[in-house]
Amino acid sequence: PQGSGIWAEIFDRIYHLQKQNRSRKKKLAKYITRFRESTAAMPDATVVLNRYDQIEWINKAAQEALGLQPAKDVGQHLSNLIRHPGFIRYITRKDYSSPVELPSPSNELQTLSIRIIPYGQDQRLLIARDVTRLKQLEQMRRDFISNISHELRTPLTVIHGYLESMQDETGDSLKDWQENIDMMRRQSSRMQHIVDDLLMLSRLENEETKQASREEVAIPNLLQMIKDEATALGTEKQQNITLECDDELSIFGVQNELYSCFSNLVFNAVRYTPVGGSVTMRWQQDQDGAYFEVQDTGIGIPPQHIPRLTERFFRVDVGRSRDIGGTGLGLAIVKHILERHNASLSITSLINHGSTFRCSFPAENIIRQQHKAVTKA
Repeated sequence: PQGSGIWAEIFDRIYHLQKQNRSRKKKLAKYITRFRESTAAMPDATVVLNRYDQIEWINKAAQEALGLQPAKDVGQHLSNLIRHPGFIRYITRKDYSSPVELPSPSNELQTLSIRIIPYGQDQRLLIARDVTRLKQLEQMRRDFISNISHELRTPLTVIHGYLESMQDETGDSLKDWQENIDMMRRQSSRMQHIVDDLLMLSRLENEETKQASREEVAIPNLLQMIKDEATALGTEKQQNITLECDDELSIFGVQNELYSCFSNLVFNAVRYTPVGGSVTMRWQQDQDGAYFEVQDTGIGIPPQHIPRLTERFFRVDVGRSRDIGGTGLGLAIVKHILERHNASLSITSLINHGSTFRCSFPAENIIRQQHKAVTKA
């Protein structure tokens, strides 16, 4: 519009503001178009979610891998369309620090690694990647380890048996060989432990997609047995081993797996705690469920090594671990057992002051019995 004086200046400013606004809208439209084109071209399935986990946008790969259809699925809650129990737990807990693996909803033979990434203001980006080939290679590795471990088990048992028989011989012919025989027996025993741990780890890995069977396990009784064994193991070191246990708490799970998990942590603490030190076992309830904790006054673990402790055969100090007798597989076994029980492991440590290993179990796994006392031993 035409004007004069101050009105001409106002109209001129409005015109320039409108022009700038149109220019910004064009640029924004270009950016949005580029974003959609680039994400549409991504080989990984990509889904944009709002704060309520409702679908706002889907790329072509997501349509194929997740079986989603833009015309009818946009606006739907994601858990209504991907109903795998593992994914429901993942999206409900809202812990997106690591991905979850599950079969593709559109092809059960395809394995997807799904991760949700928060961004912007309460928005989320779901990215699903095909890891079928990687899973196949991993399965081949597991099968190889399982097969070779089975093949080694029988000859090792025979060798160990003969060495024990030779060690018991008192004749002069073997007198000069006793020290060597004892060394061979110890090494064959160590190899047997490694093979046994490999077989157990292989079984756990092959069953990692299955949850532990829901049978009641009396954890207080289990821990008392482990405490007695740990006390015998630490007798020469004169260690103080205590158990703080809520006797009302039991758990749904697999007893022999939980025994292996807890005993690995306790026996490790005994081995790496010096003479006169202490090891404390705790089984208590908290606001999230229940936890089993092992706290020691041992040598501690450097912080840079803590993230790798659950890797198979990882050792902080190779020489010390072999002298003590560890196989390097204990914490890997612990990790897989806890995963099968929907539980998690956390580790804190301070050099020359000790370490704390905590296994946290969700509330749905816990059983509380009545009319029992809390014991401290």
